[in-house]
Amino acid sequence: VQLQASGGGLVQGGGSLRLSCAASGSIFSINLMGWYRQAPGKLRELVATITGGGDTNYADSVKGRFTISRDNAENTVYLQMNNLKAEDTAVYYCNADLRVRRWPGLSTRGHYWGQGTQVTVSS
Repeated sequence: VQLQASGGGLVQGGGSLRLSCAASGSIFSINLMGWYRQAPGKLRELVATITGGGDTNYADSVKGRFTISRDNAENTVYLQMNNLKAEDTAVYYCNADLRVRRWPGLSTRGHYWGQGTQVTVSS
């Protein structure tokens, strides 16, 4: 199973970016998908999560500016980031809580991470 993230880059303050993360491999089902970020010298923190049914959760610092969504048919999660601020600068990682198909009738659960994509907001 692989999670491939894309969409990061350099943007001016107040600008927008859209991150994407596609999961591939022998996936039986995906429960929770989310985005986390890690700024230099800081711990990795939750940005937003979304369940298979579309229930969302956001960090207070991004509420009203970021929107998480997913395409269940494509096993893809998105993060639309608007009104970006310098403090949003970080490496963004996608995460998925999913079940991997092992043998017919058998699957195992695990948490998988994407490779990270850099978001830099200039002030």
